[in-house]
Amino acid sequence: MEQKSLRVLETNTTFFSKIATTLTKLLIPTRIGINGILISMKRNNLLKSYDNYAKANNIDDVDTKESLYKKYEDNYALYLEAIDKYILDSVYKKVKNNTATNFEKEALSKYYLIVSLKEKQYIEYKYKKQEYLVRMDFETVNEMKKEAIIEKYNEFYVCKMDSLYKGMLKNYSVQLSDNISSKMEEKNMTYDKIFSALERYIIDILPIKLKTEKEDEYKNIIKEYGRYEETIIGKLDERDEIRKKMTLLGLSRFLFTHSLPLIAAEECYAKLIEDTRGILVADDSKPRQTRTFELISDLIEEYNIKVLSTKVYWDKPEERDSYKKFWDEYKSYEGLEEEERKEKNLVLFLKYDLKSLNKEKDTNKNIIRLYKEKLVELGSMRNLKNTYKAEGNYTKKVTV
Repeated sequence: MEQKSLRVLETNTTFFSKIATTLTKLLIPTRIGINGILISMKRNNLLKSYDNYAKANNIDDVDTKESLYKKYEDNYALYLEAIDKYILDSVYKKVKNNTATNFEKEALSKYYLIVSLKEKQYIEYKYKKQEYLVRMDFETVNEMKKEAIIEKYNEFYVCKMDSLYKGMLKNYSVQLSDNISSKMEEKNMTYDKIFSALERYIIDILPIKLKTEKEDEYKNIIKEYGRYEETIIGKLDERDEIRKKMTLLGLSRFLFTHSLPLIAAEECYAKLIEDTRGILVADDSKPRQTRTFELISDLIEEYNIKVLSTKVYWDKPEERDSYKKFWDEYKSYEGLEEEERKEKNLVLFLKYDLKSLNKEKDTNKNIIRLYKEKLVELGSMRNLKNTYKAEGNYTKKVTV
């Protein structure tokens, strides 16, 4: 659907404009009524065609499947157009004439923010526009409080949202690979979009999905979802925000394995580890550093379990061999008591991370120093105290 370029204008105060405004106010309820009827008709047609298309999965006739799918897609397009018309005919008019509620003003503001993507990010615009329109009617359907309609609509809603979010995440993954040589600011924005999309899906769509589909198929997801709920309790600091993103990524490995492919997930985990290193360098107290080291340990563990342990293709054989040694040592700690296992894992993870940090020693000197100090504290590294004679005096040189 193509969009007209519209602007929200303040009401003029001339005599003729006052008359026009009064007439428009009188017409708005009628327009809303007409649009509401149209949306309802299109929604009913959509749900019928979706139900027929969903049932067609059990038949072998390819032509019938294609025909039902085409009818479903046509009805879906007409349904979106009806919702779009409601926004342009009704909500826009109300905002223009200062009769809109704060909710309607915010809704229109979001609408135009999405439309503004059309010129520069058309694929993102395409998915977000559909998501916005469908979500808007989802709220309307739930306000009806008619269980039969809500149940039918939810089945369509989950299916369509799955498709839209998979498309969005796939698009963001492509953007990550395209942004390798571009500005870091643009790449960081793409990371934020990925985490934002994952959070929206998990908050708004996943609970409905778990209700409408068999829970037995989603045991791992339910467990991970419980972890996510724990991360959003109370006031969150920057460490909590990273832990929340880590949990979102963990859920994405179950929900969006192909839409957020391994290479994109790998970059996202690497980004979180890098951000956490920055927090560690900025920490000004021992308790905060301890919490940050715990977060780094959890991140590296998640990164290895959810990503690297499933990696089939390695660019360099030596990296694969190095990782295999790391993984064998990690697995050897599984039978230990919890506290001992955590400490040994932290030592293992810091040493493993040091290998990559040492490739750019000058850039990473502060975080390298903190890592080594922690390893000395844990008894896994020693201060090597050397002395040498210079101009008749003994000078002590300490290296870590």
